[in-house]
Amino acid sequence: MGDFEFLVLARVLHVSGVVMWIGGVAFVTTVLIPSLRKTTDAEQRLALFEQLEGRFGLQAKLTTLITGASGYYMLETLNAWDRYLHPQFWWMHLMTAVWGIFTLVLFVLEPWVLHRWFHQQAVKNSERAFVWLHRMHQGLLSLSLVAVFGAVAGANGYAF
Repeated sequence: MGDFEFLVLARVLHVSGVVMWIGGVAFVTTVLIPSLRKTTDAEQRLALFEQLEGRFGLQAKLTTLITGASGYYMLETLNAWDRYLHPQFWWMHLMTAVWGIFTLVLFVLEPWVLHRWFHQQAVKNSERAFVWLHRMHQGLLSLSLVAVFGAVAGANGYAF
C-alpha cells in the first residue's frame, strides 16, 4: 500500500470513528438520558444508566483513540500543522479541542472522579443529577456538531 492509500485509509478510519463516537453521544443525549429521566424509580434509573453508559464508554474510548491517531497521521502525512496558525481553519482547532475534552473526560475524569461523584449525586438527588448530566451532554453534543459541520464544510473547500 502506498502513501495515498494509507492517507485514504486514515480518513476512512477518522470519519468512521467520528460517526460512531458522536453518533453515540447523540443517542445518549437525545434518547437515553431523556428516557431515563422519565423513569420514576431513582435506583433503577441509576443502575440502568451505569449499565448502558458503561457499554458505550468502551465504544467511545476506542473511537476517540482511532479518531485521534488517524487525525494525527493525516496532519503529519499532509504536513498540515501550519493550519493551526490560520483562523480560517478554526474547525481544526475546534475538532482538536472536542477530541481533547472527550479524551480527558473518558480516560481521566470519568474513571478517577466523575463516575464516583455522579453516583453519589444521583443517590442524594437523582433528578438534579440527571438534569446536570443531560445539560453536560447537550453542551458537548452541540460543540461536537459545530465541529463536524465546520470540518466537513472546511475540508471540502468552504471558506467561512
